[in-house]
Amino acid sequence: MAKSSEVILAWPEQSREAAQLVIFRYGESDEVTPTQLTWHHRGPWKRIIATRTFFRHNFPAPHIDSVCSVIDYKVPIEKVSDLAAFDGSVVVERTAGEVSARCHDEQANFLALNLMHDIVTERRTVEDARHYYAKEFADYRRKKPAPYMQKLNFEPGNGGSGDPDVRILTDADLERAKQEAQEGQNGEQGGG
Repeated sequence: MAKSSEVILAWPEQSREAAQLVIFRYGESDEVTPTQLTWHHRGPWKRIIATRTFFRHNFPAPHIDSVCSVIDYKVPIEKVSDLAAFDGSVVVERTAGEVSARCHDEQANFLALNLMHDIVTERRTVEDARHYYAKEFADYRRKKPAPYMQKLNFEPGNGGSGDPDVRILTDADLERAKQEAQEGQNGEQGGG
């Protein structure tokens, strides 16, 4: 298997630099493809994914997003829209029971996920969280204290946070649909 540090040599500079930060911190990845590196259960993360593809992101200032940090976390349905309004790089996977942040580095992902938690627990509004994000992002660059960028300030889930949703079609509904499809096919064949 190819080594992470070798694969990223063919990546664009922006995503290569971001992936290199993860390699420095957590070592070679557990999975390697030409376009993606994946680490499992490193630090507080369920998964870390560094990708060759990167996305331009202007919040709070122009940068690139190419490193995704994933945690187990159950987000109430009524909070999902708030999180989308907060930061487009925070993604809720309701069925899987996961939340991820995609940014350039682990520190920015800590910041985004800590503020996600503040929004879900109603400690902050979306607007307040966006302002705090900008302030701490700038403070980090000023070499001032940035407590939301140091670690997760809450305990993420440990599995069991998935939401399989609610069934609305019964077995009888599905069987009826199957029969209707067969009857429709038979009618088309016999109608010439």
